[in-house]
Amino acid sequence: MRIPFTETRLLRAEVQELSTELAQQANSNQLLAESVADLERALNEPGWIQALATADREFTAEGLVRLRAICRLYAIKSPLIRRGLNLRSAYVWGQGVEITARANGHRHPGEQDVQKVVTSFLDDPANVRAVTGAEARDQLDHALGTDGELFFALFTRPLDGRVQVRTIAADEVVRVVCNPEDRSEPWYYQRRWIREVLDPATGHYTSTTVEGYYPAIDYRPATRPRRIGAHPVHWDAPVLHVTVNRPHGWQRGIPDAYAAIDWARAYKEFLEDWARLMRSLSRYAWKTTTPGRKSAAVKARVAQAPSRDPSTGEPQHAGATVMLSPDMGLEAVSKSGATIDADSGRPLATMVASALDVPVTMLLADPGQTGARATAETLDQPTELAMGQRRDLWASWYQRILRYVITEAVRAVNGPLRGTIRRDAWTGSEQVALAADTDLTVDIVWRDLDDTDIATTVRAIKTASDTGTVPPEVVLRLLLTALGVRQVDDIVGQLLDDDGGFMWPNGPPLGGGPSAADRQRAGQDPADTGTGRMTPDGDADQ
Repeated sequence: MRIPFTETRLLRAEVQELSTELAQQANSNQLLAESVADLERALNEPGWIQALATADREFTAEGLVRLRAICRLYAIKSPLIRRGLNLRSAYVWGQGVEITARANGHRHPGEQDVQKVVTSFLDDPANVRAVTGAEARDQLDHALGTDGELFFALFTRPLDGRVQVRTIAADEVVRVVCNPEDRSEPWYYQRRWIREVLDPATGHYTSTTVEGYYPAIDYRPATRPRRIGAHPVHWDAPVLHVTVNRPHGWQRGIPDAYAAIDWARAYKEFLEDWARLMRSLSRYAWKTTTPGRKSAAVKARVAQAPSRDPSTGEPQHAGATVMLSPDMGLEAVSKSGATIDADSGRPLATMVASALDVPVTMLLADPGQTGARATAETLDQPTELAMGQRRDLWASWYQRILRYVITEAVRAVNGPLRGTIRRDAWTGSEQVALAADTDLTVDIVWRDLDDTDIATTVRAIKTASDTGTVPPEVVLRLLLTALGVRQVDDIVGQLLDDDGGFMWPNGPPLGGGPSAADRQRAGQDPADTGTGRMTPDGDADQ
């Protein structure tokens, strides 16, 4: 069969087009193969070989000691890192935090007062000084920025379960001993420190190197050795290890300031160079050119100008006059097309802000050229998320410490709480159950970081209160928190009687008596609108 000439030409054109596409595809594959080969050859360069060789190894204890020393130094001397760490601490702790136990002894008959145990721990003067006070919280948050980790030792008195918390310096912890089958489960922290003892008779100090092991807060085996080798094991002081920026699989944390140090130093050097340039440009303000026969007279006239500042007596470094012969010239470096103002170093400061998760506008305490409020708020939103995450970390650490405090209050012979402690057969961890079905939950509430309208919040609280399902003490707590009142727990506690009934400061609200929630807790009909305060036997005073 003969194919028409027109169709033959079309078929040849299609074949030619397919051949061209195949050739292009082959060239692309060859280029791709060459690109991959180039990348593989680049990995064999000395710099990459050294980086990859150390990428799977953690910093040594000695290296971490040096790293933390550098971070502490820069947190003191570098304005950018100092302000960045201050901003982080202010975001986390500046608005305060409310720590309350749900069980306060007033919810139902027989309920134990967990709040009393929590408050006793938080308000202990030694604990306030070391961990729970405002000054201690600020110092500990800065320590995360310079050390990357904290070690809380919970010294426990076995007779009554009282717990006092202290911090162990990160440089003193030389090793973290983990479960040999699970690197993520710490068992012991090996501590080595120097103990200095003052002799009152001579006034001399005696220094002794001491070493010991501290168990992890979650490690309490059935058999507990008193010593490991020649060193004691302090079972009465378990340790909670707090870390930030810890790479997966590592045991130690990395300081927040570590990523910012190089850029803070670069910004400092830029400003020094800029100041030096300004100083050099301001050295000569005038130039005179004169022939040789008149140079002596001009030189004498110039010499009459004061060489020192009349007010300070120091040499004048700016505004001097230079005298040149006609064949000489003095000229500053050309500034055409160049930017030599101090704001040129702003990208360096931006890198410091990125490392510390704070906006550069706040880091420099200057909105810059834009200065737009919308821009500042947009930059601040990621910061709020980052600081909210740090708040969550602090909340989880506090809850773990307080759970230990509650557990020891149950374990102690004369402890203030009653309950049972059983060991989980599968995980080996201890489970605590308080008597009378007492809730051992501890709530940690932070104020919102964003600028929520207070009036809107109050209206929402009132709407919830009008439903009659929210107890008045909860409504009061929400209102005080929204208004930024401190010591909310103390205020609410003063308005609860011995039976947990809410005592209205100026009598019950209009419409009468106890709320529906109060009547329901007392075993009455929530729809009853009788007036008066709820009594222990469930009746309302008329």
